[in-house]
Amino acid sequence: MNVTINQPQIHELLAPQSAPCLSIYLPTHRHYPENQQDPIRYKNLVRQLEANLATQYPQADARALLDPFFALASDAPFWNHSRDGLAVLGNAAGFRTIKLQRPVPAVATVATSFHLKPLLRIQQSAERYQVLALSRREIRLYEGNRDQLDQVALAPGVPANIKEALGDEHTEPHETVASYGGAALGSHMRHTQGTKADEADIDEQRFFRAVDRAILEHHSRPAGVPLILTALTQYHTPFRDVSHNPFLHAHGIEADPWALSTADLCQRAWKVIEPEFRARLKKHAEAYGAAHARALASDDYQYVADAAAASRVDTLLVEADRLIPGPTGDDLLDDLAELVLQRGGHVVVVPAPDMPTTTGLAATFRF
Repeated sequence: MNVTINQPQIHELLAPQSAPCLSIYLPTHRHYPENQQDPIRYKNLVRQLEANLATQYPQADARALLDPFFALASDAPFWNHSRDGLAVLGNAAGFRTIKLQRPVPAVATVATSFHLKPLLRIQQSAERYQVLALSRREIRLYEGNRDQLDQVALAPGVPANIKEALGDEHTEPHETVASYGGAALGSHMRHTQGTKADEADIDEQRFFRAVDRAILEHHSRPAGVPLILTALTQYHTPFRDVSHNPFLHAHGIEADPWALSTADLCQRAWKVIEPEFRARLKKHAEAYGAAHARALASDDYQYVADAAAASRVDTLLVEADRLIPGPTGDDLLDDLAELVLQRGGHVVVVPAPDMPTTTGLAATFRF
């Protein structure tokens, strides 16, 4: 199944897994002809998995584990709709694919747990947001960052249009037909009963309530990122009046979402989100400074690692795109991020210019 990644899924993947766990990451391409090589590179990585599996887990049912991976290589529609990166994870308990909005290094690993470092870097980024494209009759949802915006498949239970939201309770227009000049003239005039506008307004309000409730439950809470409303001007106030979504951004995009290209929508959305993005980074830096003054923060790797192991880390800031090799070749920043998340802490990936320290990490402690 192709899904976007969110916090509950990260915690699910961080939980103890049924070994062996097979993980593939590779950069992919959105457009022809570059994307023609993606399935070939992917198949080569599956062959690496096959060899590693035979060496590390010779008693495992390799065929059952690898069949979904090989089947994906032949799924032409899947490869014709790629994004910028791909994660493929599988074990005896299941198989999943995750299309990513950022390129990732090519990796094929077999281990007792899934390789999650590339996912953590993307999911914990401070610049992610969602866009709700809304009209009186239908909705679409997008997720993006400063560079990319992609439509998100609505979760089951989220109505895509007013008919799905209201079902049989949807008020159909009531019309009467009057004839003028006799049947020979064949002239008719359709007009609507006086209650049509009132009924349409009631339906609109109920539709907006249903959309707000479903988006909050199935998308906003799991993602934990700002939601930008994009709609014609006349729909902003009615939707906000009924909304209970704490992730709904105070500023939206007043335009017909169906008239905007995805690139235009991404550009407008980033203009809305960038000030909040900067404010969030500043807030994290200030919180680190205040905690450091009370001896409740550190940028020392060993000290932070010990604190994380003791479940003391509340928030860990890690510098984006910085790698700190560990004794086994793994990235220490990503290892610390996994540990903090496993112990109930928060992780934020921050651009280098916005980091409050120069070591690549900054942790604040609970006690």
